[in-house]
Amino acid sequence: MLHTIIDRTSLFMESMPKTLRKSYGQFFTTELTARFMAEMFHFDITQPTIRICDAGAGTGVLTAAVVERLLNLGYAGHIYIVCYENDPHVLPLLHENLKFIADGRQLTYEVREDNYIITPPVEGEQFDYIIGNPPYKKIGKDAPEALALPHVCHGAPNLYFLFWTRAIDALRDGQELVYIIPRSWTSGAYFAKFREYMFSKCVITSMHIFASRDKVFDGESVLQETMIIKLRKTVARPEYVHMTSSASSTFEDLRHYDVPYGSVVAPNGYVFLVTSKEESLVLNKLNRLTDTLQTISLAMHTGIVVDFRTREVLRDKAEEGSVPLFYSHHIRGGRVVWPAQQEGEYMVTDHKGFLQANGNYVFVKRFTAKEEHRRLQCGILLATDYPEYEYIGTQNKINFIRCQTAEEAYGIYTLLNSTLYDTYYRILNGSTQVNSTEVNSIPVPDVKTITAMGRQLMGHKLTEDNCNKIIRQWIS
Repeated sequence: MLHTIIDRTSLFMESMPKTLRKSYGQFFTTELTARFMAEMFHFDITQPTIRICDAGAGTGVLTAAVVERLLNLGYAGHIYIVCYENDPHVLPLLHENLKFIADGRQLTYEVREDNYIITPPVEGEQFDYIIGNPPYKKIGKDAPEALALPHVCHGAPNLYFLFWTRAIDALRDGQELVYIIPRSWTSGAYFAKFREYMFSKCVITSMHIFASRDKVFDGESVLQETMIIKLRKTVARPEYVHMTSSASSTFEDLRHYDVPYGSVVAPNGYVFLVTSKEESLVLNKLNRLTDTLQTISLAMHTGIVVDFRTREVLRDKAEEGSVPLFYSHHIRGGRVVWPAQQEGEYMVTDHKGFLQANGNYVFVKRFTAKEEHRRLQCGILLATDYPEYEYIGTQNKINFIRCQTAEEAYGIYTLLNSTLYDTYYRILNGSTQVNSTEVNSIPVPDVKTITAMGRQLMGHKLTEDNCNKIIRQWIS
């Protein structure tokens, strides 16, 4: 059954330009991924009727996977399916596929050609199992879909978590939802309202992590970090979350491991995508600490100057009244090395909003390449490095932490340049961008301990190995 639907979908995809499907945020699920998702459900085949919803159904691939799974389990009752889909290009094939799926079986289906998010739900209607591959597309904060769900939106939302919100509302208590989605929802302020709402209704029971972001939707140009999640609609937290991971959607190298629920879902609502038992140990080690950079007044901030918008204040060479403007390329070997004989490294301005007092700082690159060894790449700048300047500037592609003393700066560097903290951040955020809000949420020792670490590092090479040796003495 599923293989037939996949063959039909492949022919449809060949007839539709990628650019058109991308404009809808439409990426079709592969056969192996659909089957894997269907197998994540714990179906109760003793029920006389099972009610299933597939919103953003596309060609019906996920519906076929669920029905095939139920039939293979020997389910003899009645299957009732509701599919939401309003793409006129795909609707004819969806109707054809659902007719094929239902032929000769105890199966009733309904296609609702409505906007799933803004259409009021059918009063009292709830489903036993919900499966979905929602569209991945940002919309404006004033879009009808955003205005329909203000309780989960912060700024301009993405359609995928609005679909997810509606699905949570439509799920029957105690039942399950399986979605394939980007992993961007797991941290940061942008999705905080959604996470709060989700955890007020549901718990995570299983998650699958794809190690490769370009091998999940075959033949598609999807650069999202993608995952599969299973929720149960209950507030009774399980002891463990069952985690699986694979390099791609072939699932040939599938790994299984159980992680304590508290290691996956942090008290602040962040969700950690743990890919090994070793990563679970990292989380357990740091989550014992009770402080953050925010609570010890050493918060990270994003660089102030957006250089391409302030070209009038930039200078290529020193002149009277100029101050240093620091970029990510000035971070070298653990220190800040300036100038680098590149354009725009000086700034002349009376605008106070562009200027910061010279002092002791740790700079962190905001952007790194996916293949780079470290996500957190840091450099120390001391007030004594360039004493002739009262003020400095920081370009928008670096983050900075202002420290009171040189020892504090070295201590913060010790933390962020260690393997332990780099691993923690990679678990927290799968993207290549270092987000200051997320770094500020990471547990850290108190200021006294950080300062002591810094004293140990001073006078030694600023290597990851030396930072690791110091970390091991203080965080066990």
